[in-house]
Amino acid sequence: MLPARIIAEKRDGHELSKEQIGQFVRGYATGAIPDYQMAAFAMAVFLNGMTEAETTAVTQAMLDSGARLKWPEDEHQRVDKHSTGGIGDKVSIPLTPLLAACGLQVPMLSGRGLGPTGGTLDKLESIPGFRTDLSLDEITRITRRTGCVITGASQELVPADRRLYALRDVTATVPSIPLITASIMSKKLAESLDALVLDVKFGSGAFMKTRQDAERLARSLVSTGCRMGVPTTALLTNMNQPLGQMCGNAVEIEESLLILRGESPADVRELTLRLAGELLTLTGHCATLREAIVHARERLDSGEALRAFEAMVAAQSGDLSVERPVAPAADVAADESGVVVEIDVQGLGYAIIAMGGGRNSMSDTIDHSVGLQMLVEVGDVVERGQPLMQQFSKEPGRHDEALRQCITLAESAEPLSLIVVRITGDDL
Repeated sequence: MLPARIIAEKRDGHELSKEQIGQFVRGYATGAIPDYQMAAFAMAVFLNGMTEAETTAVTQAMLDSGARLKWPEDEHQRVDKHSTGGIGDKVSIPLTPLLAACGLQVPMLSGRGLGPTGGTLDKLESIPGFRTDLSLDEITRITRRTGCVITGASQELVPADRRLYALRDVTATVPSIPLITASIMSKKLAESLDALVLDVKFGSGAFMKTRQDAERLARSLVSTGCRMGVPTTALLTNMNQPLGQMCGNAVEIEESLLILRGESPADVRELTLRLAGELLTLTGHCATLREAIVHARERLDSGEALRAFEAMVAAQSGDLSVERPVAPAADVAADESGVVVEIDVQGLGYAIIAMGGGRNSMSDTIDHSVGLQMLVEVGDVVERGQPLMQQFSKEPGRHDEALRQCITLAESAEPLSLIVVRITGDDL
């Protein structure tokens, strides 16, 4: 069928067949279908949505546009986790070696930060020498040797998504849930996984601002994973305050090491153990979620996860013994008393960008030494003059007022729950 006819059918609200979608995505991946026709298709999807079957078909077609990781037929199970991102979200860094310590293999393909949300690869690159540009052969070889790897996606994997994402960015179709689903799941499924867990965030520091939108995305992701034969579970988590205390790059590596030594903030530890528990349950390593969390906690507290992280860093040419510079610290104090009722988490992310710790465009360079340490959270009582946070900045006075305005004080507030909803294939 001609591409224009497929676009017209989607524009008119008709359900497309797997063959029509496959034809369109293949044509775009090979250059036979030009950008303007794919832009029209993306807009038709944005306006009319897609059924679960259509979303699965787009994901499959994008997955088929490139190579996949190949694993031997052995006793190992390969798993991964994806987060939709948030300020202070460093969970991938301790979770990946924790899963390896529990006997799973984790070939994690991760990304860089753009806008207020930080990127796992940027954080890891604050470790001197750490490589995030591994080839497919290196990914599989290191994963089999150390149990885990965290690297950027190879050019050979899902090239259709790379082209389509850039086009969506300039055509205002990024918020389409079917296209978000296809983008996330095609990259994760290219890892040839046995199970996947998703951390879908909502709130002021998340891509999805409302719980309702985040739940719609989570259900779409879980449905697609299960339809494509990969057991998938999602957690909805609250990003109306930063995760953990540290926000930035080098400072989040320091906090991740604390987590791996059993000394972490309670929220990061809770989420890390819960995500590990979900994967240990999905793969049948443990019979119940409770048993799985206990198992993961033992591996974390014993130091096995820390040793797995050290092995992964060394295998990716990183050197943890070299000091990771952190900019000078300065307090940002409250100018009144009250209770923390709201935190503008997105505003904190933009403040870190202003310090040089993030990027507005992919060509921007990053100063890994800057960041924040949050000293209060929603529900805390604050006295005038009390430090709200520490900033690690080379120009501290310049950012004080912007940071202070990210904290709203009032008479009372309830603490926030971190994990709000769990969605499994059985819930759909």
